[in-house]
Amino acid sequence: MYDIISKLIESVNNFMYSYLLIVLLLAVGLYFTFRTGFVQMRMLGESIRLVGEKKSDKNAVSAFQALMVSTASRVGTGNIVGVANAIAIGGYGAVFWMWVIAIVGAASAFVESTLAQIFKKRDKDGGSYGGPAYYIEAALKKRWGGIIFAVALIATYAIGFNMLCSYNLITSLSGYGFYGDPATSKVPLICGTILAILVGFCVLGGGKRIVKITGVMVPVMGITYIAMALLTMVLNFEMIPMVFKNIFVSAFDFRAIFGGFAGSALMQGIKRGLYSNEAGVGSAPNASAAADVSHPAKQGLVQMLSVFIDTLLVCTATAMMCLCSGITPSEELTGAPFVQASLAQTFGNFGYYFVTIALLLFAFTTLLGNLFYCEGCLNYIANHPVSKRTLTVFRVAASAVVLVGALLDFDLVWNLGDVLMGVMAILNLPVIVILGKIAINTLNDYCKQRKEGKDPVFKASTIGLEGKTDFWN
Repeated sequence: MYDIISKLIESVNNFMYSYLLIVLLLAVGLYFTFRTGFVQMRMLGESIRLVGEKKSDKNAVSAFQALMVSTASRVGTGNIVGVANAIAIGGYGAVFWMWVIAIVGAASAFVESTLAQIFKKRDKDGGSYGGPAYYIEAALKKRWGGIIFAVALIATYAIGFNMLCSYNLITSLSGYGFYGDPATSKVPLICGTILAILVGFCVLGGGKRIVKITGVMVPVMGITYIAMALLTMVLNFEMIPMVFKNIFVSAFDFRAIFGGFAGSALMQGIKRGLYSNEAGVGSAPNASAAADVSHPAKQGLVQMLSVFIDTLLVCTATAMMCLCSGITPSEELTGAPFVQASLAQTFGNFGYYFVTIALLLFAFTTLLGNLFYCEGCLNYIANHPVSKRTLTVFRVAASAVVLVGALLDFDLVWNLGDVLMGVMAILNLPVIVILGKIAINTLNDYCKQRKEGKDPVFKASTIGLEGKTDFWN
């Protein structure tokens, strides 16, 4: 039965990414790139400036905190293990296609997070919440559309991604002597249990604890990891020209791409790039809606920056660690062991320890950020804040899933995560196209006010939405 389920999920995965998502992701990303006048390039400097803006309400979530929560979910084990898998299976060229999906997808990320801000709801304390479920309801004028998306998000983040995150962390231990025979080792069970308990402790403290923890850990984790990659490149500088040459040459080897599409650089780059940066999937807007900003476009620009941090910085860091080592990518060497072996070429045994520690931090913050999203969707499905007891049961169950993921195998856990993420993208992308004009008009209003030397303040009436939103009237 296990093998049958695994094969079925693999077949669905191959169909979705070969025929649906590759077209949908690139088409929507390019559409918004042109419609916004290349916002991801034109306003990159503005997005960096906005990260430092202060919130007006001390009890609200700042733009920076919302960025850290979304980055905690984006920047995770996929940036290490996912990138290594993409290179091992798809070759050097997968890195180029990860860059492409990030640059194109950043425009979609801007639109979805701006829409989340526009249609966010007011909570009893005066703060805000929201996400794709709310703007899907606004677009379809039916709650069932939002409920379907909310269910898909909970399945993706509380089950698919949490299991995958746990699995990726445990695989980094497989190269140590204490792991023993992979067929009989008790390490996945023991370490999976410990990780589940730690996650449960943090999430039982609620959303504010999640925001506080990720706000501290994400910047430290990301800066240290990128610094390690830069040091690796400096110590192996003679390899850099060859690495970049191979990335660009392999990216356009169309005979190899169409000869084995599912395992090609193009497909692996897009799949792993999407898993890593989540642009257009509909995850980050849940964090965006909680931010206290004077104009929705501000948070759209901040979340656009998160895509670049994730892929152009952190994913590229992993790629350089692996490719500057001189180890030839191969399907026999995938995941954490590939990164560990690459770093060991430069730093000896320290390379193994560093990757394990990095994965632990990446996994932990990802697990917390994932559950932050899920709790908002639970409230949406219930149509009111769920009870403390219900929330506790959900948090305990989600923590238990972390243990299950540690015990699964490579194909099932990765294919399941891809399929569930793909369902979210298929639901979210058409809706942001339907509502795209609203986000574009909001961007134009922001740019107009900035040209006038103002700190932009949004009014729904400016774009014809007066009385249709909770906040901007």
